[in-house]
Amino acid sequence: MVFTIGIRKEDKNRWERRTPLTPKHVKELKEKHGIQTIVQPSQIRAFTEEEYKKAGATIQENLSPCSHVFAVKEIPVDFFEPGKTYVFFSHTIKGQKHNMPMLKRILELGCTLIDYERIVDEHGRRLVFFGRYAGLAGMIDTLWAFGQRLKWEGTNTPFDEIKQTIHYKDLDEIKKHLSMVGEHIKKEGLPKELTPLIIGLAGYGNVSRGAQEILDVLPTKEVKPEEIGRIYENPSKNIVYKVVFKEEHMVEPIEKNAKFELLDYYNHPEHYRSVFEKYIPHLSMLMNCIYWDTRYPRLVTKTFIKSMFKGDKSVRLRVIGDISCDINGAIEFNVKATEPDNPVYVYNPLTDDVKDGYAGEGVVVLAVDNLPCELPKESSISFSESLWRFVPGIVKADYSKEFKDINLPMEIKKAVIVYKGKLTPDYHYMNKYL
Repeated sequence: MVFTIGIRKEDKNRWERRTPLTPKHVKELKEKHGIQTIVQPSQIRAFTEEEYKKAGATIQENLSPCSHVFAVKEIPVDFFEPGKTYVFFSHTIKGQKHNMPMLKRILELGCTLIDYERIVDEHGRRLVFFGRYAGLAGMIDTLWAFGQRLKWEGTNTPFDEIKQTIHYKDLDEIKKHLSMVGEHIKKEGLPKELTPLIIGLAGYGNVSRGAQEILDVLPTKEVKPEEIGRIYENPSKNIVYKVVFKEEHMVEPIEKNAKFELLDYYNHPEHYRSVFEKYIPHLSMLMNCIYWDTRYPRLVTKTFIKSMFKGDKSVRLRVIGDISCDINGAIEFNVKATEPDNPVYVYNPLTDDVKDGYAGEGVVVLAVDNLPCELPKESSISFSESLWRFVPGIVKADYSKEFKDINLPMEIKKAVIVYKGKLTPDYHYMNKYL
């Protein structure tokens, strides 16, 4: 039996150059598993059509011969065909309003939807992800925004030499340049008004690790959240202080004398309240790297940031890199997603206004919602490496069976949101959003 999969061209915006499967893995799927691939032509994809042809793929617009279609970002409503299986980041599991018409169409046509975001191991850890690359690009762009913001304020620093991710050739060039910036900080130090320079990272997963990988190219010293106050006793102008916040630093139980328990927090976030605000006045930069939905307390609220700006003219916080980019989410005043060529805006807490760029009264917010596309080749290689081993199991499963009986790999079965036009048991809750 011949199995044929399709790779859809990405068309979210001109920056989306990623692919879910690289030519290398297309070749291995054909040679080792007899799986043919049809690739939609794209002028911007990080890998050329010629590279896919050499790997044995067919290049054509029409993906009708494919039983399974793989993509990266959301798929337009008019693209779906009856009864087919689609594998992509659907951004539907939180009931995201803008994607409900797409989900309805998938249900109407009796399609199957597998979402990369839900491919996890027995401990709930994601197995197919771009998270590290969101962290890498997000940290680079936030350091750039920090440098530009300070320059606008009239303070020259080594950070104003840093460029946006899209203006470097690749990750190697970025790290080499940041090493030079780091040497400058080591030798010349930072301005007195910036010392101590404390950068906080909320979260410790793949996204945070990517951000830290970039930050650690600079001369950094990690301190625990409870040690922040002590930094001021003898601060160094030649290092950047890094603080990684875990859940127990961000929230506390509402009930008096109750102890923080991670599993209880995940299951009953309503029993907890945010305590993160006590750290914010110490931070010059905050990286938001956490998963968030409406059940959880926010990291930074509009009310708090307004009180901070009202009460103190020497606010340290210059930039928030909202890598997770939940609109009006953990960072309540993240009001819109941005694009790589216009990645930041300034939020004025006193007027509740937003202005594109890094100039103006308030806090600079970086809110690019598809940061890994700024490192398209490297992120695609990494993603394909984690995805391709699941492809034979996805493609060769018997879809004539009931969902409970289908022989999909267990990690994939957990990620099936819709099966032949019906929400699967774990995702019945999404009916309320439809």
